[in-house]
Amino acid sequence: MYSNKENVNILTALLVAHGVRCAVVCPGSRNAPIVHNFNACPDMECYAVTDERSAGFYALGISLATGLPVAVCVTSGTALLNLAPAVAEAYYQHVPLIVISADRPQRWIDQLDGQTLPQPDALGRFVRKSVALPEIPAGSSHADEERWHCNRLVNEALLDAQFRSGAPVHINVPISEPLFQFTQSALPRERKIERRFPRGDDPEVEKVMTRAILNAKRPMIVIGQTRSDFICDDAYRQVMRALSAHFVVLTERLCNYGIETVHFDEVLYQVGDDMRYQPDVVAYAGDSIVSKRLKRFLRNAEGVQVYRLSTDGAVADTFLHLSEITVFHPEHALAGIASRADESAADPSFCALWQESLRRASRHAEQYLPDYSQMAAVKWFEEHFSGGVVHYANSTSIRLANIYSGHPVYCNRGVNGIEGSLSTAAGFSVVSQERVFCVIGDLSFFYDQNALWNQNLRGNFRILLLNNEKGGIFNQLKGLEQSSARDRYVAGEHHASAEGICMQNDIVYLKAVDEEQMRRGIGQLMAMESRRPVLLEVFTDDAKDEQAFRDYYRSL
Repeated sequence: MYSNKENVNILTALLVAHGVRCAVVCPGSRNAPIVHNFNACPDMECYAVTDERSAGFYALGISLATGLPVAVCVTSGTALLNLAPAVAEAYYQHVPLIVISADRPQRWIDQLDGQTLPQPDALGRFVRKSVALPEIPAGSSHADEERWHCNRLVNEALLDAQFRSGAPVHINVPISEPLFQFTQSALPRERKIERRFPRGDDPEVEKVMTRAILNAKRPMIVIGQTRSDFICDDAYRQVMRALSAHFVVLTERLCNYGIETVHFDEVLYQVGDDMRYQPDVVAYAGDSIVSKRLKRFLRNAEGVQVYRLSTDGAVADTFLHLSEITVFHPEHALAGIASRADESAADPSFCALWQESLRRASRHAEQYLPDYSQMAAVKWFEEHFSGGVVHYANSTSIRLANIYSGHPVYCNRGVNGIEGSLSTAAGFSVVSQERVFCVIGDLSFFYDQNALWNQNLRGNFRILLLNNEKGGIFNQLKGLEQSSARDRYVAGEHHASAEGICMQNDIVYLKAVDEEQMRRGIGQLMAMESRRPVLLEVFTDDAKDEQAFRDYYRSL
């Protein structure tokens, strides 16, 4: 029988799945559930060592002898600190030591309770990865999410222990009392995430993911934000055309790979959780995805396997179903899939279903004529865009780009903050020979107005400021309308204008308060010759902005 602590059972099951067969265990009550599990598990061998300082070196020696990762398990408090010399040695010898420390619940840290001290990150830079597992209370409404979190953290740590040259990692396990209930008859079946490295001496490694996509009945390729320095030439456009002819390929305007399947958010608005649209295998390349609908859709999909393509091998389990990480240039991996696309076993009706839905959504975006609003301004801007580089700010701005932009765009989607969008575009402009446009909302603009306090700026920098006197994105958050604090305190309602800012920074200022002025102003923004930057401030009503968005989706 095993412990009734779910985080302990998840840890034990994944240690076995990742090939850990030996554990050096030290005495203690808080770590007793972990030691019990290791002893009860037929796939693990335990070695008892009382002195933690010595135990760490025992584990080091076992790993050196076997060439395998080895666990060393200690109780809470100062027991963990005694492992530091062995962990430091393992770090510089590149030995995959798995440090497992039991811990008191966080609420008791620094409360003068026995054997309690801050244990996460206690080993500092001498471990490649340090994770603290969540406890999973019985009956919690978030239990499934906590189990996924626990599974992901253990996978991350164990993968990093054996990544490239090995290194020690630290897994901290808080355990609440009662400690000694051993009621589980079996360990859980846990998802093991694989990390594969294509190598010349093992060519099959890079084909695992390719075979999974080719053998899938409902394959999907999702490409998030891609490297801005990637040059999408004609050869690569041919690769993307070959992929989209055989597979469902979903991208946003932050993708630089030259493909036009960008209106999937609208499709998902229509189809909801329709099982016919759900993939069985997903290849996920690139970084951030703006669409919350896509993330929710794939997170709720049952039985889907996700293969992550990345150069850094990081565990980014965006869709909650990560099966494998292929450490490879995504462009090369996608080209490999395209070269064998004719071998795909995909159900043609799945691809046809998505393609027709995407075509309908694209036609709707072209034909929908919003009333005067931020949406109307961006639509007009993009329809008359004549060349250059466009940076979009976060929140509403980038979502409008996904609807109307006909070209790749830049956006600070690394952490999605509103700060710095104007500065990033301004910095880009001072070293660029092209016209650089920044489409930005009012809160982002006023927050970052000092970007214009710079004498390096030139006339190639152009700003389309969408000012509805608040964070308009908050109007679209369901339920928030019930709060009397929404407009003033949450959405940052204000009555500021950029005119004074432009005057003090020698910026050409243009203004629009209706459709005609907006269209004329965008024409000037595009064509005006100027030695200094040009800004067009388009004033709109937040309620009409919200209505334009709602009507766009409702009229699908």
